[in-house]
Amino acid sequence: MPDLTSRRAVPERLPRRRQLLVLAICCMSLLIVSLDNTALNVALPAMRRDLGASVSGLQWTIDAYTLVLASLLMLAGSTADRIGRRKVFVTGLVVFALGSLLCSLAPSLEALVAFRAVQAVGGSMLNPVAMSIITNTFTEPAARARAIGVWGGVVGVSMAAGPLVGGLLVESVGWRSIFWVNLPVALAALLLTLRYVPESRAPRPRRPDPVGQLLVAALLASLTYAIIESDPLFAGIAAVALAGLLRYEPRRRDPLIDLRFFRSAPFGGATVIAVCAFAALGGFLFLNTLYLQDVRGLSALHAGLYMLPMAGMTLVFAPLSGRLTGARGPRVPLLLAGTGMAAGPLLFAAFEAETSGPLLFAGYVVFGIGFGLVNAPITNTAVSGMPRAQAGVASAVASTSRQVGQTLGVAVIGAVLAAGAGSVPDPETFVAAARPAYWIITGCGLAVLAVGALTSGPWARRTAERTARRLGSEEGAEGLREGAKTSSS
Repeated sequence: MPDLTSRRAVPERLPRRRQLLVLAICCMSLLIVSLDNTALNVALPAMRRDLGASVSGLQWTIDAYTLVLASLLMLAGSTADRIGRRKVFVTGLVVFALGSLLCSLAPSLEALVAFRAVQAVGGSMLNPVAMSIITNTFTEPAARARAIGVWGGVVGVSMAAGPLVGGLLVESVGWRSIFWVNLPVALAALLLTLRYVPESRAPRPRRPDPVGQLLVAALLASLTYAIIESDPLFAGIAAVALAGLLRYEPRRRDPLIDLRFFRSAPFGGATVIAVCAFAALGGFLFLNTLYLQDVRGLSALHAGLYMLPMAGMTLVFAPLSGRLTGARGPRVPLLLAGTGMAAGPLLFAAFEAETSGPLLFAGYVVFGIGFGLVNAPITNTAVSGMPRAQAGVASAVASTSRQVGQTLGVAVIGAVLAAGAGSVPDPETFVAAARPAYWIITGCGLAVLAVGALTSGPWARRTAERTARRLGSEEGAEGLREGAKTSSS
């Protein structure tokens, strides 16, 4: 007798107009999550003055969010595959809006950090679940790559709008108003989701993995704390949690992290690239936000305008990267992305771009081009060849890698800056103290270039095909072969 429950769990192919509407709704969730972070970066100096925060305190306002987000993304992805993607997505919108409201009312730095964690609980249910909805909506590889390119373009929109919106709100109303922007967008996305997004779930529900979830949370939390606070005890806890995760997860029938995914060189490469790329982004934004306002003395709005070239390039090149990935595969955009993300910060590390207006803007433009190109191949590689039943988990691994990268980027770069300039950087020492940090960011860009070159060739594609077959995804293996034919034609 046919399994009618499983059949109902997989949505019918939607008409083209409905597909685009679902994509737009999912992009709205990405917009509020990304906009919140980029706008908040511009508000850091105002928050420091208002709340009396140190560099370490400012790091925690960002890392409390990205850390909780990274810890819960895979849980949210697997839960959505199990109980329903729309259901989890709707819950995420409600919790994220509530967290935003609480952040706007925070009376102290400690309360703000706690409410940012509430925001992150909701945010963990949005991006990976939205990506799995997109993956199950756009089943044809080229169409999916284009949709992911649009998805990546929203990051560019948030980078372009975030500093401007944040700067305008900080100057006119105050930094608390940054969190108000999320409320109407979340409400609109909620109503549209209930009306137009179909429910979907995996045909075979995966069992929860609470031990794996605790190990992931312990690993990320202890590693971040060890970096920010320079505590070797927590570094040891992170090592123990990692060892436990690697030993425990392969023994599970339904692990939180299916380590077989990493037998695919492109998937493993996409994970490493995501960590490096977003570490570079997090560190680059953190440094430049403080530099433009604390050293150059710019207002929050003018600092946002200064960074507009970087955001504009990301906005332009993200959808182009999606089209290029769909037509030619991930190799070319990854190589170009790594080149741009290394060359941009190199202008600061080796040529003191801060001392020259043209060099400063050139660094922003080149870095923005590189970052704009990197998102589409990461996401497309993460979900291509994986079973659609595990789309939420696969996309959650990619999203987790991004958040881990951003968390570590802010933690490491903030620690390097504090070591050279103290807990409250002085304009006289800031530029010299930032130099080693820019070398680290340059290294992250070079890692994107090297890993992209290694994991996007014929050998890597064969490992992806073998992994797809082992995971029982013949459709995924066939899609990879068709994609290879397209990229070589």
